[in-house]
Parts: sequence; structure tokens; C-alpha cells
Amino acid sequence: VQLQASGGGLVQAGGSRRLSCIGSGRSFNIYTLAWFRQAPGKDREFAAAIRYGTGATYYSDPVKGRFTISRDNAKNTVYLQMNSLQPEDTAVYYCAAERLKYSAYVLARPIYTDFGSWGQGTLVTVSS
Repeated sequence: VQLQASGGGLVQAGGSRRLSCIGSGRSFNIYTLAWFRQAPGKDREFAAAIRYGTGATYYSDPVKGRFTISRDNAKNTVYLQMNSLQPEDTAVYYCAAERLKYSAYVLARPIYTDFGSWGQGTLVTVSS
């Protein structure tokens, strides 16, 4: 599957932003989807994931309670709604997809090598 992320931009602290990621192909509904982010000078880190089928969601501690991941299989799109943004959320955000069925243990803390397909990234800058 090929992915294309969009929705990044400049937002003030405390504001909200919604990212979108459109996937190609007819099997989008059987992919586990995720958002990772990479801040300047730091490693790529997991933010959120959503399982296919059950739609179960998983979040990293820094974004839990503020970010919401969702998917619309009819539109081949995964979203990341980001609320209460803070300067430390500034990063390039990447969407990712994987057909392997991971356990809940893995999806709660995946690393970037767990996902095989990636979008190009979209920059979110949060000003203080």
C-alpha cells in the first residue's frame, strides 16, 4: 500500500490539528495503521495505532488523552486528531501501515521497523 499524509502546519499551543493519510489499493481495510512522529534530532517514535477489524486503538503515553486515531476504510483514510497541542509535539508526523497481525502487547509499543509501508511525513509546528 502507498500512503500520503497531509494536514500539517503551524498551530499555537493549546490548539488542535487533524492529520489525514490516504492509502492506495483495495486491501486498505486489512492493514493495521499507525502514526509515528520524529522531532528534530530525535528518533522516530510511536504515537498511535488502530487495528483492522476490531478498530482497537493504542496510544503512547505522551499523546494519550489528547490525540485520537480513527480510520475510514471506505475512503482509504486514517486520521489523527490532535488536541491540546504543546511545543513538544512539534515533529514530522508519519503514517504507516502493516498487514501482519500484531498482538495488543506489540501495538501498545511498536517501533518503526514493525511497519512496512510509510507515507512521506507532514510537519506539525506548535508555537508557544
